[in-house]
Amino acid sequence: MAAISRSSAFIISCVLLLAASSYLSSSLVEAQTTPPLVKGLSWSFYKSNCANLEKIVRDQLQIVFKKDIVQAAGLLRLHFHDCFVQGCDGSVLLDGSASGPGEKTAAPNLSLRAEAFKIINDIRDRVHKACGRVVSCSDITALAARDAVYLSGGPDYKVPLGRKDGLNFATTEATENNLPAFFSNASVLISDLKAKNLDITDLVALSGGHTIGRAGCTSFTERLYPTQDKTMDPKFAANLKLTCPKTDTTNTTVLDIRTPNVFDNKYYTDLVNRQGLFTSDQDLFVNTQTRPIVNSFAANQTLFFERFVFSMIKMGQLSVLTGAQGEIRANCSARNPSKRSSSYLSSVVDEQNGETEGF
Repeated sequence: MAAISRSSAFIISCVLLLAASSYLSSSLVEAQTTPPLVKGLSWSFYKSNCANLEKIVRDQLQIVFKKDIVQAAGLLRLHFHDCFVQGCDGSVLLDGSASGPGEKTAAPNLSLRAEAFKIINDIRDRVHKACGRVVSCSDITALAARDAVYLSGGPDYKVPLGRKDGLNFATTEATENNLPAFFSNASVLISDLKAKNLDITDLVALSGGHTIGRAGCTSFTERLYPTQDKTMDPKFAANLKLTCPKTDTTNTTVLDIRTPNVFDNKYYTDLVNRQGLFTSDQDLFVNTQTRPIVNSFAANQTLFFERFVFSMIKMGQLSVLTGAQGEIRANCSARNPSKRSSSYLSSVVDEQNGETEGF
């Protein structure tokens, strides 16, 4: 019987190993396929009128991150929040109008870093001085997110460009209804992202952005008090309680306890060890649909990087405005005074970039 048990165990181990290898291989093949581009976006959109765009953005962010690497997480999150509410149109950057507040002041966006908005406007100023007003704030935000990933240790990748800035303010209700919540479980998140044509692997990959950054105690203390969440490692919870007592409302802590300022796959190692901060994080390991993907990313950083890039490019094209739609803002926090003048400028830019449209 003992010999049969050992033999059976060996066979089972081989089957599991083959299954895991098959899963990783199929995921890698999918990750290496670039998502199709939305009409109007291009890999070389500014080649003819702002060839140094990406260098300008990256050079400035290298200076910013050398002083404060935490700003990288702020810029990555800004891009996420922009794209999930009425598309990647720079609407999250708007200050609001006389008729009411913009999405920037909606509850889920109040925790966005104020410095991130300043950094985007500063880069916009540098880009416009170098090239004229030909680059949209939404494109700058997408490039800043990519460089936030790369300059903190993550993968480098090409960003399709050609977005225009939106003319409409998103309502508070629309903002709250479209941004995934940190207290949501995986089933809710799967449904939320499916509505935006993002699948389960996209969900787990994009959640990996939490490998950098910090969070306020009030965003997860419901997992500590009055009863500790059973999916949370007891020692991890005990340490969190030292930083986040019941009465505290201002303290913050890191999202990834292993390498908080490095973009890597340790976020998934945290989840495997029941050390995810938000419910939306830890439940990715609890849920049977998402757990295998978490395990794969925890075991293979290359796989995570490839899938993250795929999903970022895919997300970065959500409901984009191109061509004669939208405008190119002179100030990222305010719409241009005249739609007529901005439409004229947009048509000029499109004509200049016509030969670079597409792959």
